[in-house]
Amino acid sequence: MVKVLFVCLGNICRSPMAEAIFKDMVQKRGLDDKISVDSAGTGNWHVGEPPHEGTRDLLTKKNISFEGLKARQVVAGDLTEYDYVIGMDAKNIGDLQQLAGHVAANHVARLMDYVPESKAEDVPDPYFTGNFDEVYELVTEGCHHLLEDIALRENL
Repeated sequence: MVKVLFVCLGNICRSPMAEAIFKDMVQKRGLDDKISVDSAGTGNWHVGEPPHEGTRDLLTKKNISFEGLKARQVVAGDLTEYDYVIGMDAKNIGDLQQLAGHVAANHVARLMDYVPESKAEDVPDPYFTGNFDEVYELVTEGCHHLLEDIALRENL
């Protein structure tokens, strides 16, 4: 089983959106028995909370399930338990590297690193910008390319 973890700051906007979108893509490709998906935040402010209202509204509009998603904080063990740890921005990646310390983490990258010739390096935080539509577009594109990369690397 290939395990993918999406990480953002509070685990209520970007990473649960990515988790829901990626799960939807995985299920539509019939790979849900080969790929598991989760999300977490580098901070602990929202632990136990559902996704942000803006994320829920957008996913509902797109008919993508977010059922059962609750915020949690990333822990050091996640960096070795998950095969792919995907941060939403450079700050998330820095926090993950700091958390890893001297532990050999599995594959850690920014989501937009998977999008060829992307103009965006980071997925902006809609908690601060309010632009959930822009985030949805970036996350959807990133998840599509990530899934293609995983399918190729893992022979799925």
